[in-house]
Amino acid sequence: MKNSTYHIFFTNLANSLRIDIVTLLNEKEKNVTEISKLLKVEQSKVSHALSSLKCCNIVEVKQKGRQRIYSLNKKTIVPMLKLIDKHAKTFCGGKCKECGE
Repeated sequence: MKNSTYHIFFTNLANSLRIDIVTLLNEKEKNVTEISKLLKVEQSKVSHALSSLKCCNIVEVKQKGRQRIYSLNKKTIVPMLKLIDKHAKTFCGGKCKECGE
């Protein structure tokens, strides 16, 4: 069961740094230096987290000159995040202390 698609996908996201990166990239595409500065985390840790997210196609990367620019997968991840936001507004608003709402 540990090799199920759900397990692999959610295990990849079950890390606070990766969630923070996804949250930042949900606002706007960024390079490693920008992410590192905003999160106040070493570039090597950010690069490692991005590599894991890229492996599952959660983030995409494009080359822009000498920089690599990271963004969220617009086909699947962005719509999923919108659905999660809608779910939270509908079902979590003030009802659930774990959600922090």
